[in-house]
Parts: sequence; C-alpha cells; structure tokens
Amino acid sequence: MYQFDVKSTFLNGDLEEEVYISQPQGFVINGNENKVHKLRKAHHGLKQAPRAWCSKIDLFFHDCGLTKSDDEPTLYLKKQGNEEFLVACLYIMI
Repeated sequence: MYQFDVKSTFLNGDLEEEVYISQPQGFVINGNENKVHKLRKAHHGLKQAPRAWCSKIDLFFHDCGLTKSDDEPTLYLKKQGNEEFLVACLYIMI
C-alpha cells in the first residue's frame, strides 16, 4: 500500500469558465490600479477549484484504465486478470 500527499492539487485544475480577480496587494500595476486579472488555472479559495481538479484527475484515471466506483465517487479500480488489481482512493483535506 502506498500513500502520498499532493499539496498543490487545486492549482492543477483547468477552469471551464472565465474567472477574473482584482489585483492582489503587492502586485498592483502602477497606472492600471482598476484593471483585473484573468485566471488561467484554478487556485485555492476559488469556488471552482475542487470541481476543476476532480474533473482533471478523473480524466487522468480514466486514461490510465481505471474505472470509478458506482458507490463511491472518490474510489477508482483497475483489474488485470483474476488476481491483480489496483485501488486508488482520493481524500481531499482542505
């Protein structure tokens, strides 16, 4: 059994919609204080971040041949033959 932590999970999600944020303190562009930034990727604190990351990891697992459990949406299974199998369970701690 293996376990690992990914500390930047929500930073890897792709956004499906356009999201704009005001300029964060310390990163304000002089002369353009009223402009906003368009996000290219999700980040912590963004409402869309968990959904964006889950969609991306779901696609990755599917491409690797894993299938999602019908009973538990964070459980993925891959069977090879009668004896070998892989179980991947996601747990997101915020």
